[in-house]
Amino acid sequence: MPSVLVTGGAGFIGSHVADRFLRDGWSVEIIDDLSSGKRENVPAGATLHACDVRSAEAAALVADRDWRVIVHLAAQMDVRRSVADPMNDAQINIVGSLNLLEALRTRAADRRGRFVFASTGGAVYGDLMPPPNPESRPKNPESPYAVSKLAVEHYLAYYTRVHGFETASVRFANVYGPRQDAHGEAGVVAIFSGRLLDDEPLRVFGDGEQTRDYVFVGDVADATFRAATHSLPASGDVDARAFNVGTGVATSVLELARALGRAAGREARIEFAPQRPGEQRHSWLVIDKAASALGWTPRVALAQGLRETFAWFAARRESPARALL
Repeated sequence: MPSVLVTGGAGFIGSHVADRFLRDGWSVEIIDDLSSGKRENVPAGATLHACDVRSAEAAALVADRDWRVIVHLAAQMDVRRSVADPMNDAQINIVGSLNLLEALRTRAADRRGRFVFASTGGAVYGDLMPPPNPESRPKNPESPYAVSKLAVEHYLAYYTRVHGFETASVRFANVYGPRQDAHGEAGVVAIFSGRLLDDEPLRVFGDGEQTRDYVFVGDVADATFRAATHSLPASGDVDARAFNVGTGVATSVLELARALGRAAGREARIEFAPQRPGEQRHSWLVIDKAASALGWTPRVALAQGLRETFAWFAARRESPARALL
């Protein structure tokens, strides 16, 4: 039975990735310090190791086992927190990643397996050039979070060229779906769902015309699985084995709010708040490379994905924290 180690596997995206591997008959183990992940997200059949990716315990798990694949999703993922404390962001996202990569380097080349890294397909490209963004687009990260993600991608390219690692990066757009919360990727969907359940207006910052590429978490998990199991393009620069994972569709915040209202079967009342400084205006991705190299395309349309997501929140009758995005 092939084995996979999923870091951050108790989180929103990571737990769906673990589910995807389990469905295909893999042995799944998870590293998660539970700082944002939840034990209840860990799928039945997966083994949880509650530890930090920066720890000696995490390094030992990587070094001592013949993993077919390591999927690295554990991260400090809050852009605002990265701005407030870039050193902490770098410690978790860069040093934590290096802890795993250096542990993997101790193994013989034929026993390292494949290392798949969850990067960002929005923040890493920045705002200097208009979207849509292909993988080859110049990178202009505008937050420490995006800088740290891009830095790890460069480290992966280095380990591949110099040490013979087999690596891939999946650059996620704005991921949404069941199990997300207000502090995760595309937390706006979780916040809006909570407000709809509480019959409260949906707060939109600025004019609401800012756009994002919203991709369903099940599609993201499948893309990650394919990056872990399909043959990869030849190695080279930082973009050679990087894959955008999105829908290629730009959706405004206002469009999202109204679509979620329809999914919930109720009117979405909207209130406007001042625009937040420094917010990226437009972001969506070109996804042709994932289609051609991995045979992956998104299958879940936004309307369907929002119905499934709202139903998940409604079934639990919980309102996510109303932290401002």
